[in-house]
Amino acid sequence: MDQQQLKQKVFDILDHHKVGSLATVEGGKPHSRFMTFFHDGLTLYTPTSDETHKAEEIDHNPNVHVLLGYNGDGFGNAYLEIEGTAKLNHSEALKDRIWNDQLNRWFDGKDDPNLTVLEIHPSQIRLMNEGEITPVTLDLS
Repeated sequence: MDQQQLKQKVFDILDHHKVGSLATVEGGKPHSRFMTFFHDGLTLYTPTSDETHKAEEIDHNPNVHVLLGYNGDGFGNAYLEIEGTAKLNHSEALKDRIWNDQLNRWFDGKDDPNLTVLEIHPSQIRLMNEGEITPVTLDLS
């Protein structure tokens, strides 16, 4: 698989899988939880509250790890391992872009003052479980 084919496979997974796990670092140890992800190119976004542990953890250590794409249907589902750095983004335009009614469960609308968006910039993306050719790393340079 060449880099262009790999990039297309990465985008296919990002386009079709919205729920994955996000690991932050807390006290030098990983702390994982399921999150809903959106993307613009290879940049990932996930809504959260300013009042969560993950917001504090990212303030102390911006390094994150994301697993995205596994269906849970059995062995062999392709998925992505994404290493990167995260920052809190309070942009109203970004909140407008990712807002959907399902977020009403956690927020009082897109203007909720606690709503923020984690913006994740990958430093490494690896495709996993795509047959004998994986793992394979996407060139991000």
